[in-house]
Parts: sequence; structure tokens; C-alpha cells
Amino acid sequence: MIPWLVGQVGSPPGGSPTLAAKPVQRSPAFRCASQPLLQEVKSTVAKLRIILADDQPFVLLGFRSMLAAHNGVVIVGEARTPASLLALLQGTPCDVLVIDLSMPDPTGHIEDGLALVMQVRRNWPAVRVVVVTAQTNPGILRAAAADSAISVLGKTDSLNELQQAVLDSTDGARYLGRSVVAALAHSPQNESQFVPAARLSGRQTEIVRRLVCGESIGEIAAALGCHRRTVSRQKREAMVLLGATSNAGLFSRVRACGMSFLESEKYGMDSRIV
Repeated sequence: MIPWLVGQVGSPPGGSPTLAAKPVQRSPAFRCASQPLLQEVKSTVAKLRIILADDQPFVLLGFRSMLAAHNGVVIVGEARTPASLLALLQGTPCDVLVIDLSMPDPTGHIEDGLALVMQVRRNWPAVRVVVVTAQTNPGILRAAAADSAISVLGKTDSLNELQQAVLDSTDGARYLGRSVVAALAHSPQNESQFVPAARLSGRQTEIVRRLVCGESIGEIAAALGCHRRTVSRQKREAMVLLGATSNAGLFSRVRACGMSFLESEKYGMDSRIV
């Protein structure tokens, strides 16, 4: 058929009548993105549910602004203390938790962030965790990244990296921020190298071991047959030797080095309490 006849009814000059070409029927599969078919498909894709946990309001605001701008993400809750985070997780379905390692409780006491993260992993194993921390201790960073379900970013890393870490977690991938990679690259791989030069006494080691295992000062004093003040003093001295300034720092230091660190120190010096 001559092209100019397509879609017309009539006759060319001096010719016979021709039939009009039937309009082409489009398959629904070729509808444009604005049409209902693809809209319906889009609406069936579940969004990634995220909980944010940090004690700093402006940090939460920055996280929220960056992540909420992504169409596939929804912020389902925010927490500013360890207790409020655990309560939120108990009642709120969540796919990814973005958490700081240094959140204080209502009294201002800073919890052991690594212990909190491990508790979340034990109780909610399906939740992927993205740690965002100002911590630069390679041992602590390595301890946090030891779990393949945990991504680790430094607070100096960009918000774009945070978004990438969250999205990577949906594919089961772990993301390490640039600052974390740099810190780990320049640190020894053998954790025994993190043991301080100043060795703990046997009794200091025993006290730290019991503290890490969850015993109170009173319980330790009763078990060792000494006064509470003696245990507290030995604990303070151990913290100085380990370079820790808080309970959280002490626990993180020990976990970063591993319990074998305590065992190796146990027989290093005199265990008498003085």
C-alpha cells in the first residue's frame, strides 16, 4: 500500500477505492510509566523500614533528611536512649537499624555500644545494623565489623555513604565507610597487639573479667572476700592501664581485644590486693 493512503478512506486520483488501515492495538505491556500498570507494580514494592538511634537531635535530623528523600525508604521510628531503642524494636517491624555507639541512658551514663548492638543482633537477627560512630579505635571498629550483618561508618564520612550502606544492606552486603577502611588499613591485624604495655595484676584482671561478665561491684567484693572500696580502686587502676575513661570504654576495650586478652594478663603479675 502506498504510504499516503495508510489510515485514509477514499480513492487516489483515477484509482479504485482503498480500505482504511485499522489502527494498531497497543499491548498493555507497552504502556508508559505514567499509566496504571506500572504504577500498580510500583505500589507493591515494599519500602525499606528504618529505625534511627542517636542521642544528638541534629544528627537524627541529618540522617532523616538524607534517607527519607529516597523513595524506597521509610523511617519508622527514632530513639535517643538504649532503653527507648529496645522498646521501639519490640513493637516496630524494622529492616535496618542505624545506630550510634555512644548513646547515654537518662542518667547520662554512656552504655557499652558494642554490647547494645550485639543484643540487638541476638534478639532481632533479621535486622541489619549500620553503626555510625565517632570512635576511631581500630580494635573497636574491627569488633563492630566482625559481624557480616553490621556495616560501620565514621561520623566524618558523608551522608551519601550512609545512604549507600543502608541500600547495600538490603542485598545482604556489608559496607565500611572510607574513614573506617583507612583506620583498619593502618592498624595491626593481630588483636594481641592491642594489649597495652602496662600489664594488669592478676586481681585487676579478675575484677575486669567479672565486670565484663555482668557482676556488680558488690558481687565481686563478696566473691573475692574484700571491701567494695578495694574493688572500685582496683577497677579504676585497671581502667587507667587500659586507657579507658568510662565503663563503656572499658567494656569496649576488652571486647575489642577479646577475652583471651584477660586470660593472658591473668598470670602476668602479682595478684595480691594491696
